[in-house]
Amino acid sequence: MSGTAITRRIVAGIGCRKDTPAETILHVLTEALETTGLDGQIPDMLATGGFKADEAGIIEAARKLGIPMVVVEQAALASAAPRTLTVSEMSLAHAGTPSLCEAAALAAAGETAMLAAPRYVRDGVTCAIAISHIETRKT
Repeated sequence: MSGTAITRRIVAGIGCRKDTPAETILHVLTEALETTGLDGQIPDMLATGGFKADEAGIIEAARKLGIPMVVVEQAALASAAPRTLTVSEMSLAHAGTPSLCEAAALAAAGETAMLAAPRYVRDGVTCAIAISHIETRKT
C-alpha cells in the first residue's frame, strides 16, 4: 500500500537561567503543554539555541523524557524569528532573537510549524510549543 500520511510533530523550545534543574524545566514544560491543550503529551524533541547547548538541566530533561535535544544554529533561529510571538529584551541581548524558546521550537519543528501559544514563563524557564504537520510517504 502506498500513499501519504500526515504526522503531527510537537517541539518544545526551552530557554532557562544557567544551572536550572531538570525537574524545574520538566514542571514548566508540563504546565506549558497544559496551557496549550496538549495535556499528557510528550514532545517529539526539546530545542534550544547554541549558547544553551551545554545546559545540564535541558540535557537531563530530554534524557528523562526519552527524546532528543536539538541545538538550533543561529542562522535557523534568525530565520524563524519573524514567526515568533514574543519580544524579550533579555533574549535579544543574549540569544540575538526576540524569543529564544519560540524561535528554537519553530526552527526545529520545520518551516510550516506554528506556535500553539506565546511562550510560557515560570521559575526562570521559558517554554514554547510549536506544532507542525508533516506529510510522510507510506509504501
